[in-house]
Amino acid sequence: MIAGEASGDLHASHLMTQLKKRDTKAKFRFFGGDAMKAVGGTLVHHYKDLAYMGFVQVVKHLPEILRGRKECRQDIRKFEPDVLVLVDYPGFNLDIAKWVKKKMPEVKVCYYISPKIWAWKEYRIKAIRKYVDCLLSILPFEVEWYRQRGYEVNYVGNPTVDELAPIAARPFDRDAFCEKHHINRNQSIIALLPGSRAAEIHDNLPKMLQAATTISCHQIIIAGAPSLGHEFYEEIIRRHNMVPPVKLIFDETYDIVRAAEVAAVTSGTATLETAYLRCPEVVCYYFGGGRLLYRIMQYVLSTIKYVSLVNLVLDGFSKEHPLKEPVVKELLGYKMTVEAIHHELIRLSGDSAERRQMLSQYDKMIEILGEPGAPARAADVILGLFLQK
Repeated sequence: MIAGEASGDLHASHLMTQLKKRDTKAKFRFFGGDAMKAVGGTLVHHYKDLAYMGFVQVVKHLPEILRGRKECRQDIRKFEPDVLVLVDYPGFNLDIAKWVKKKMPEVKVCYYISPKIWAWKEYRIKAIRKYVDCLLSILPFEVEWYRQRGYEVNYVGNPTVDELAPIAARPFDRDAFCEKHHINRNQSIIALLPGSRAAEIHDNLPKMLQAATTISCHQIIIAGAPSLGHEFYEEIIRRHNMVPPVKLIFDETYDIVRAAEVAAVTSGTATLETAYLRCPEVVCYYFGGGRLLYRIMQYVLSTIKYVSLVNLVLDGFSKEHPLKEPVVKELLGYKMTVEAIHHELIRLSGDSAERRQMLSQYDKMIEILGEPGAPARAADVILGLFLQK
């Protein structure tokens, strides 16, 4: 198994757990992380040693990446697995898939959490057709997208549902949450989820804060990324002369979202999580370059109509019933202004018709995502591959 980042490590660990339930003698070797290691097996290489993003970082660390790729090939050759499971991380994993199919064609190659080639690098579908025996999707709209291009995939459900369904089903004591964090329970809460990486938080949080602080009688809560710490956020707040009420809370993102009246969320999985927990949201992602770079990004991502997973799931690349307009507003690039964020937060507050409509669409999205059990269904498909040998 090969997972190249924290989220892949987590999803792979759940899959491993389900595989072990079905085959107690299964043996695992993997490039992964601590979550996979906790399940059992042999950790050959930690993803932190190879998880470089962006052109500059990749070039700077190219020798380590190439050594890691060579070591991975050698280890697969030595281990002689029955099935190779790739988890996202397409740049590295598709290269390994190609090598395995050429050098060890008897090995079944399964891709769990398909790479997002529907957003960009669509040409990678050629490699998937040639070198991947089975692709397991966690996003329902991918089934139709691949089918239109002559490749059948298995939608096994979304791991986010497995994580959030039990939480959403439990009663939430908002009063207790407010008491714990010294918030007036009669005061509405605006949640700010500015991302998990330092660069995107630097880009997104200041405008989110400026927009939220212009709305009176609200408590603002920033959902902090634990890896960055208090000082990182406090420095941003000081630099932009933000004044209370602003609270910074770590490790309670789901409770923050459930307690909030409305949220501003940086594009990513968090948009899906916020919708699943039924908090109205505006999706934000700032990048510089003005209108020119925005147009370039539109061209690069021309195969998709939306960026947020909420809109993508509800639209589903459907030719019969496409969305006429986005369910959640996407403020990207130069369109992410303080005024625009403020407008959306106000529009979705209270008991507005827009708020009710969004919550209704959230219910539809939850239905489309399906029931929990994605890792279990994925394990069944993978064991089916093994039995084909």
